Amino acid sequence: MQIPQRHIGSDHTPEVIKSIENYLRKKGVDFLIETKVEDILNDGVKLSTGEKIRARYIIAAPGRSGASWLVNQAKKLGLEISHGPIDIGVRVEVPAIIMEPICKINRDPKFHIITKTYDDFVRTFCVNHRGYVVREVYEDYVGVNGHSLRDKASENTNFAFLVNVELTEPVENSTAYGESMAKTATTLGGGKPIIQRLGDLRRGRRSTWKRIKRCHVKPTLNSVTPGDIAMVMPHRIVTDIIEGLEMLDMVIPGVASDSTLLYAPEMKFYAMRVKVGKTMETNVENLFIAGDGAGVSRGIIIASATGILAARGILGKEK
Repeated sequence: MQIPQRHIGSDHTPEVIKSIENYLRKKGVDFLIETKVEDILNDGVKLSTGEKIRARYIIAAPGRSGASWLVNQAKKLGLEISHGPIDIGVRVEVPAIIMEPICKINRDPKFHIITKTYDDFVRTFCVNHRGYVVREVYEDYVGVNGHSLRDKASENTNFAFLVNVELTEPVENSTAYGESMAKTATTLGGGKPIIQRLGDLRRGRRSTWKRIKRCHVKPTLNSVTPGDIAMVMPHRIVTDIIEGLEMLDMVIPGVASDSTLLYAPEMKFYAMRVKVGKTMETNVENLFIAGDGAGVSRGIIIASATGILAARGILGKEK
């Protein structure tokens, strides 16, 4: 399905965010920057400084990095939650010319694949044509992501390649499972993400800088450690990644070349889902939920829509 797309670019995003901030400040909204909410209370929130802020209504929208925090809050508050699937995978980087024919049609194409061996669901996500791979720093581990700029282009294109993992009883906490994998990757990478050539992953050997420098693909992220992704991720996920890329190569020739670079880990944490009503209100009165970290959305556009639904819910109660 073709949808209209507008490329802002990470270099111009701050201007957009600033304009939103200015608009909200004019409406009387205050911001507490770099301030951690430690606990959600029945009548407000408690900050890490010990200060309490009283509120009639609360919208909790912690984002993906706050998924574990929200799980703990949900248990304390008695929220109705369920653990859903998690996306685990890598950030793939190839020469931009390989993706050019596809990205001319759709700048952020989506491919859904069912793998041969395990019949698992694998997908592409967040394509950054002529973009850059970047580090994502969390509290206990590092991961990778990608972005593209409007005023500066690289010679490469990158995209997430994610395996959908759903756990069942007795271990349902897929967020904790994913985080444990990310921490292992950070340990093996010496505090940096791991980089590996697809050819080395196929042959069961770790990559080295010497092999990477002989590649046709020059990495756009250099704060990485050459290694072996198979030391981090289970055999099933590694098999899914290799088979999935080889199937994608039938549509985009060259994407599964030995020189293709893989960065790990790339994970999307929206595994826990809070049960909400049509206005995003939880079973705790006047507590609303929004965004990916709460499991009610999977992407920035839908996340923003859940925030609007929550705001409308509060306005409706005020009326």
